[in-house]
Parts: sequence; structure tokens; C-alpha cells
Amino acid sequence: MHDPIAQRGGGGFLEKHGFRSQVHHRKPKGRPMAPQIRRGNAGRSKVRAAVEHVFARQKGGMGLFVRTIGIARAKVKIGMANLVYNIGRLVWQERRRGLA
Repeated sequence: MHDPIAQRGGGGFLEKHGFRSQVHHRKPKGRPMAPQIRRGNAGRSKVRAAVEHVFARQKGGMGLFVRTIGIARAKVKIGMANLVYNIGRLVWQERRRGLA
């Protein structure tokens, strides 16, 4: 039997630990999507777009490739990449404010 809830939510694991699934809902075949589901998907898309742009910038422009032994080193490497990204954004915003 096909269980879309298990695919989206991990079979109750998320709910047990106080989280909600953030996976988009599909449109029912041959029927229009319900307005509340459409709004929910739009909200998820806003968050995803903001996060994905940061990851794309880190992977492409900064060459982030995490290949370390141990989670602690990986966390430091990602943290440093986040710091560099944030400083770059601050510099960009300050320059932009100076031009205005």
C-alpha cells in the first residue's frame, strides 16, 4: 500500500521529536489543488529559495567541498564558510548603502 504520509514525515519520527514535515504536497491527479495546500507549498518555497541561494553561493563561488574526517571538523569548515559568506554580504550591503 502506498503511504504518502510515511514518505513525507518519516513515519512519525518527526512528530515524536517536535518537528513538522517541510516537504511539498502534490496536486491530486485530475483535481485542482486545495487553496490551503497551495498556500502551504508557497510558504515552503519561500524558505527553500532563501536557503538554496546561500548553499549555491557557497558551493559554486566559494568552492565549498566538505571532505573531512569527523563531524567536528566538518562543522568547523561549514561554520567558516558561513562566516565568510556573511562577511561578504555585509561588505556588499555597506558598499551599496554608501552609493545611495
